[in-house]
Amino acid sequence: MNKKTIIIGSTGFVGQNLASYLKSKGHSYTCILRDQLNNGPGPFFDPDTTIVYLAGKAHDLKKVSDPEEYYKINFELTKKIYNFFLASNAKKFIFISSIKAVADSVQGILDETFKPNPITDYGKSKLMAEEYIKRQPLSEGKSFYILRPCMIHGPGNKGNLNLLYKFVKLGVPYPLADFENKRSFLSVENLCFIIYHLIISNCIESGIYNVSDDAALSTNDVVSILGQSLNIKTRLWKIPKNIVLFFAKAGDLLHLPLTSERLNKLTESYVVSNKKIKHALNQELPLSSVEGLKITAGSFNRK
Repeated sequence: MNKKTIIIGSTGFVGQNLASYLKSKGHSYTCILRDQLNNGPGPFFDPDTTIVYLAGKAHDLKKVSDPEEYYKINFELTKKIYNFFLASNAKKFIFISSIKAVADSVQGILDETFKPNPITDYGKSKLMAEEYIKRQPLSEGKSFYILRPCMIHGPGNKGNLNLLYKFVKLGVPYPLADFENKRSFLSVENLCFIIYHLIISNCIESGIYNVSDDAALSTNDVVSILGQSLNIKTRLWKIPKNIVLFFAKAGDLLHLPLTSERLNKLTESYVVSNKKIKHALNQELPLSSVEGLKITAGSFNRK
């Protein structure tokens, strides 16, 4: 087992969960801030160290961020930290990228053979960081792992699942049940499990790995699971699609809660394959898709 793990970006959602997970496994780790590396890695990147790099600028769903910030933080800063790793005696570098570095929409099942074509500055900046890491020659004994997670959820989650939970909690019928979709999710516990095994294993090949739970779920499934956590019998209304699309287009013009973009986010399919990472680890994930969502929903209940 590697002697030391450094978590960079430990104050975020994934970082806090990873620190707790490693602690539960009795694994030694140190959390450092990006600012602590302004003058180089110093004593942090010792021999046999694994660097888990979580820091970055998250995707801004409100679209108010300066696009240059994505490239400055997600690319330039990652490049700087990776150069520190290459010049040090540290052994492993685990970079948390995003499935959005590949595609913003998916037809079929997305695996590692897909040619990346991101549209957003967030996705483009993550892809630039990935490509830089892949281009650099590695000294003997070093390895890198680029993880591309899909939508991550778990205790402390503040994303779209939280908003959907609040809607279900109102007890009103879900009106988009006529839209059939499948979407991949990722429990933060499954992500931590994967990172932990990359840290302790010594026979996994460097490369890019998509990360998701095993089974994709429909939004209707998710609404039902959230309702069960609230002891609410959810009602799924199958309002004809053409009527919903009409109101969404009206929402675009009148700035109503339902817009075409929000409708697409709720009803699009985005299925990610995790076969490569599971094969590399030779491990089954600890939580099923449904079990992970139940844990997340339970954490919402406790707020």
